[in-house]
Amino acid sequence: MKKTLKVEGMMCEGCVNRVIAALKEINVVAEVSLENKSVSFEGDSELVKTVVSEIEDLGFEVVE
Repeated sequence: MKKTLKVEGMMCEGCVNRVIAALKEINVVAEVSLENKSVSFEGDSELVKTVVSEIEDLGFEVVE
């Protein structure tokens, strides 16, 4: 199932690249939009928890 998370705190392409790189390390291919401040990916509820944790570890806030 496709999941889209709203992410607060992404201000530039550098932020987008940090999120993409962190998710790539856990084998998640995501569409990250600076304009919409969102991260979209395919996965189940367990993967959502992992992705949220990874994004928050970078210092961003996930507001679902």
